[in-house]
Amino acid sequence: MGLRRKSRELALQFLYGHDVQEGSCNEEELLARVNEFCVCFPVDAKSIAYAEQLIAGICRHRQEIDNLLSRSSHNWRVERMAAVDRNILRIAAYEMKYGKEEIPATVAINEALEIAKRYAEPDAVAFINGILDGLQGKD
Repeated sequence: MGLRRKSRELALQFLYGHDVQEGSCNEEELLARVNEFCVCFPVDAKSIAYAEQLIAGICRHRQEIDNLLSRSSHNWRVERMAAVDRNILRIAAYEMKYGKEEIPATVAINEALEIAKRYAEPDAVAFINGILDGLQGKD
């Protein structure tokens, strides 16, 4: 498994816990908590760096990302989505919107689907794919 996949999974695990606890989106506080979180997991420092970039970026642009997801997810409000699905979508949407130079949209989508296969319910893979395909079409 590549470093970026490990970073995405680490970011997902952190964001899921943060989301379920309904934590604030104070970037400085979040990054301090990421470091505490990473102590519990044997993670390469390079993976932590990209995970922090994802977490900070998602925090910084969360409202805009959620608005993009809302427009692409017909009849589904972001806050009603399963927490795992919602955070997989946020990671991919962030990479698609703000990491275009580094991460092609197709890579962000494929990574999201692979992570969904591992962490989400089986039906979620098609759901996530549909929303991200719709989001890709809006670029």
